[in-house]
Amino acid sequence: MANAVSNQASTPSGINRALPITGAAVALSAAIWAYLAYSAPIDSVQGVIQKILYVHVPCWFAAYAGFAVTAICGALYLWKNDERYDRVAVAGSQTGVLFCTLGLLTGPIWAKGTWGHWWAWDPRLTVTLLLWFIYLAYLLLRSFTEGSTRTARFASVYGIAGLAVIPLNYFAIQLFGGAAMHPDNLERGSLGAGMGWPFAMGVVTALLAMLHLLLMRVDLEARRVAASADAAEWDSDEGF
Repeated sequence: MANAVSNQASTPSGINRALPITGAAVALSAAIWAYLAYSAPIDSVQGVIQKILYVHVPCWFAAYAGFAVTAICGALYLWKNDERYDRVAVAGSQTGVLFCTLGLLTGPIWAKGTWGHWWAWDPRLTVTLLLWFIYLAYLLLRSFTEGSTRTARFASVYGIAGLAVIPLNYFAIQLFGGAAMHPDNLERGSLGAGMGWPFAMGVVTALLAMLHLLLMRVDLEARRVAASADAAEWDSDEGF
């Protein structure tokens, strides 16, 4: 029986076959994005510091996508009671927190060059930090109570509720009006000539990178679960 479990764990799955494809897609997309960002015109007001937005803003799209995966798969876990959905939900929060952290790190670089200081308690920045703490707490909860079904169900509800912060974060500028220092949300025509393509390619690259990392994390966790089942079956066969 232990051999059967080992063979099952080593058999290439759909994720194993998808990983080389997504990895190649990320590499190609990143190369195109880097070229477009480098060749994009320099903003006449902000100067070259404006180009960091080709990294900063796409990170938020990837972070939002990761948190959306957490909420959707958390809901599916509550409905189906299938641990595979729970593993994907955890992977979504991990990738979401990663890109959220990158967004929080790149934002102050732009702020220093534009506002003259690294951080301001702008409404959007404050809500963004709150969003980061919410899903960091989700990961801490899962790490301290690994394997608990009750915790998994509570975390699923928590992950779904946390998603409500995303629209609050996105519309913070409109909601708080003049209290916001952060630039307005991008709209059609708000980017200068030659800036649309590097921005769009940055979003595509970030989303592909999020997908690739998500699949890697899900595959790693599936292998860990299979290895644990293998070890338990081996101990059972040996009479331990």
